[in-house]
Amino acid sequence: MAYETAREIILSLPKRLKPGAGEGVDILYHLKISGSTGGDFTVLVKDGVCKVNEGLTGEPKCIVESNEVNYADAEWGRINAQMAVMFGKIKVSNIGSMMKFVEMFTPIKDLI
Repeated sequence: MAYETAREIILSLPKRLKPGAGEGVDILYHLKISGSTGGDFTVLVKDGVCKVNEGLTGEPKCIVESNEVNYADAEWGRINAQMAVMFGKIKVSNIGSMMKFVEMFTPIKDLI
């Protein structure tokens, strides 16, 4: 899989959880990605396992909102994710939880 669309990138998260990452963690994220290749996703990282479901369920620790292009570009490193957040291209409700999210997963660009 090429992991080009925002949906494909998000659904790849369980495969990209770094070994040992997420141990002792119990965090629920909601990703709200607009556009035809986006969607709403619930990402649960609990005890070293990541699960992704389509739709929004549970009480999230962090909500991420973006359009499909900005999300994919941030994952691929085509735009600076921190700058995208600063300029409102990607909205994050809890920066601390988002930083934990970023450190737990192998970036898509590093898989090539």
